[in-house]
This record gives sequence, structure tokens and C-alpha cells, in this order.
Amino acid sequence: MIPIAPLTNETLWEILRDTLDDSAANHLVWHYLGYSQNPETQVWSIADPDWATAYPHPPNFIESRPATVKLTRSIPPENKQLLKTQLGFEGYTLNELIPRKTRRATMVNWLLSYATIHNIPLN
Repeated sequence: MIPIAPLTNETLWEILRDTLDDSAANHLVWHYLGYSQNPETQVWSIADPDWATAYPHPPNFIESRPATVKLTRSIPPENKQLLKTQLGFEGYTLNELIPRKTRRATMVNWLLSYATIHNIPLN
């Protein structure tokens, strides 16, 4: 089982800068979405019926556009700009706009939203 990276501003910047590996970034989002894996059977489960129906196994958000779209839609409207307002992230340059990076940005925005909703300090 992969240890979960801490939910901190530093970790979020590592996701944005593509210095945190894909597996660790995905595991962090899976953890806060509520996915868990039975260590004996290696079977994944999730309590949220909406995610369980669409993705009974945790999706690779960096590779899956549909999963990332679902993640985006689960961010409340008032939290859509947290990348800018909380992290000061101004976006990627035009030559950096590739699906891999924009999906990572979505993951970070979702994590920021989760932290905001659940009053999790990120420092």
C-alpha cells in the first residue's frame, strides 16, 4: 500500500509542478474521495454511491478525461477559483497547456475545495 502524501500547500504545488508522481497524486485524491483498499484482498471500495457506480475502482485522474470531468463537476461553484485565491496559481503558459497538467490542476483544485469544506489547514 502506498503511503498517502500529506495534504499541504507544498504537496499541492508538487502536483501542479508535476514533481509528485502520478501514483502519489492519484492516491491522495482517492483517499479524500473515500476510496479504501482492503490490504488482504486488495479490493477497493468507496462509500459514495455516485462514485461507486461510476468508478468502483479508483480512476487514474491524470489519464482519464471523464473521471476528471466528474471531479470538476463535484467542486462547488464557490470553490472553483481556489487555485488562484488560495495558492496564487496563475495558470500554465500556452505551451504548457496539455491534458496531463490541466488534469493535475483539477486534482489540486478539488483537494483545495475538500480542505476548505472540511476546514483542513494546509500549512
